[in-house]
Amino acid sequence: MDHDKALTLFDHQMRQHPRGGERVDDVVRQTGTGGDWNGVVWSGLDHDTADAAIAGQVRFFASLGCDFEWKLYGYDRPDDLGARLRAAGFTPEPDETVMVAEIRELPTRADLPEGVRLLSVTDPAGVDLVADVHEQAFGTSSARLREQLLAQLAQSPDTVTMTVAMVGDLPVCAARMELHPGTEFASLWGGGTLAAWRGRGIYRALIAHRARIAAANGYRFLQVDASDQSRPILQRLGFVPLTTTTPYVYEQRP
Repeated sequence: MDHDKALTLFDHQMRQHPRGGERVDDVVRQTGTGGDWNGVVWSGLDHDTADAAIAGQVRFFASLGCDFEWKLYGYDRPDDLGARLRAAGFTPEPDETVMVAEIRELPTRADLPEGVRLLSVTDPAGVDLVADVHEQAFGTSSARLREQLLAQLAQSPDTVTMTVAMVGDLPVCAARMELHPGTEFASLWGGGTLAAWRGRGIYRALIAHRARIAAANGYRFLQVDASDQSRPILQRLGFVPLTTTTPYVYEQRP
């Protein structure tokens, strides 16, 4: 895979022209309802325009009364954009690595451990299973995730797939994939596995499962914002790093 071409395609399709995106003053933002994601996905700023653009987005999302995220990528400008976001009241979360693979080069079969089965999520009860795994695997509240997934399931079920690995009635791993119509990319999210079930190939099997679905829907690439924990696994499967991304979160004050 040609790194520069893949990055250019990713920037054009996923950042500059995302579904539901709105471009204002060299910033592309997305706004949703309910639990949908709100934030800035692309910016074309410089030293003279950055502060005013940041302030403008803070005012806009304040008018909506919602928290939002500014996704800062490793190649974004100006070089001190992260510092400017912090000065404006944003809080950075851990860095992630944007990784991409061509689906045709990925394994689309992976054996599950004995006794493990995959359950496709199609209703609120399944969303509860996904949220429960998230809380146990990552040690954080899943309240916002549950709200977001319920909204997606109700409003655009054709653009999201959710899968839970089950052992009997126990959910042990959960993962989801978002399909982006009009682009060549499907994106992977989640992939949390309960500690006692890690190292058994379940995470890899869920990647293969989602790769099959993406291929059947005509997508060319899988994209992941990878943590340090998942990056080595993804590299062994054939994913390559494109750049880094850091979520900068702005929480509205009471």
